[in-house]
Amino acid sequence: MTEKITRINPEPLHETPGYHHVTVVEAGRTAHLAGQCPLGRNGDLVGPGSPEAQVDQVVANALTALAAVRARPEHVVRSVVYVRSEDREVLAAVWSRLTASALGPAFTTASTLLGVAQLGFPGQLVEVDLTAALPD
Repeated sequence: MTEKITRINPEPLHETPGYHHVTVVEAGRTAHLAGQCPLGRNGDLVGPGSPEAQVDQVVANALTALAAVRARPEHVVRSVVYVRSEDREVLAAVWSRLTASALGPAFTTASTLLGVAQLGFPGQLVEVDLTAALPD
């Protein structure tokens, strides 16, 4: 399916730190993952106060969710990253950790990084929302 995914950075638009402005899926089925949170299997928050530990748990959860539909990070066609912070350095650190992780290829697609005031679970600092074009 990856050959049916085209990622584009139109010439007149600004350069990006690795993502693409436009992602086109030619055909096929998609999977819309719920926002992946830094919760362990038992539902407890992993890494209270640590964006790094929370990113690592979010990555593990997202990889598990993708594998459940036989998809890999390179099948992701849209990502939204939510970080509970208004500090650009924290947002950049979360982005860097995500892109350096095993989930990294997911963030070469159409991506949005947001600093937000609150997330769904007490102490939650990071959440990742993914859409994947499923392989044939």
